[in-house]
Amino acid sequence: MITFPIIVVGLVVLYLLNSLNVLREYERGVIFRLGRVLPAAKGPGLIFVFAPIDRIVRVSLRLVTMDIPPQDVITKDNVSVKVNAVVYFRVLEPLKAIIDVQDYLYATSQLAQTTLRSVLGEVELDDVLSEREKLNAQLQDILDKHTDPWGIKVQLVEMKHVDLPDNMVRAIARQAEAERERRAKVIHADGEFQAAGKLTEAANIISVNPQALQLRYLQTLTEISVEKNSTIIFPLPIELLRSFVQDKQK
Repeated sequence: MITFPIIVVGLVVLYLLNSLNVLREYERGVIFRLGRVLPAAKGPGLIFVFAPIDRIVRVSLRLVTMDIPPQDVITKDNVSVKVNAVVYFRVLEPLKAIIDVQDYLYATSQLAQTTLRSVLGEVELDDVLSEREKLNAQLQDILDKHTDPWGIKVQLVEMKHVDLPDNMVRAIARQAEAERERRAKVIHADGEFQAAGKLTEAANIISVNPQALQLRYLQTLTEISVEKNSTIIFPLPIELLRSFVQDKQK
């Protein structure tokens, strides 16, 4: 026959077994005892939680990847775009993350959305497209400062996609095409300028040494002779004949 002491012992053993909690390496337990939080988070390993006196809140210390849904942003130059991003953060102080904010995941998500809109609203569209690294660092710095009292460390913020209106896509394409044409014209003009300089140098050499013009004339005839047989009318410079006449008179 089972006696009362054995029943009591069995109930105590069963209570102790139910009070056992195992926390993984990446988990910490915030213990509330009669409504008051214990001074330090527990874990990892085996801990006792004596219900109903104690209540445990598990907190993960792993890196959290949070996706920020597309936000409607009006840039400084009054262009409406949709921008989404991703935030990487982790909990460093479990007590602050549980006590100082009601839901740190939801709070961080809302803070990231409002910060994304406010920061991108202060820059022009060209900066949004070309200065992503700078804007990501600025977003990370602002979020980290605001989440630090919650015991959260924001490690990285990355803008993933900037959705532009169709008219802006066409305008950017026209701008890029105009820029390529401008560069081509600049390169062509620079080539013409260099060629003009070389032609000026050649003219100066010919004016000093008329024989150079004769050599160039003979070289041109040689190049023409290697082409297909055809009749070519080639003007003969008067200066060339004049040099032969002067040599004959001498």
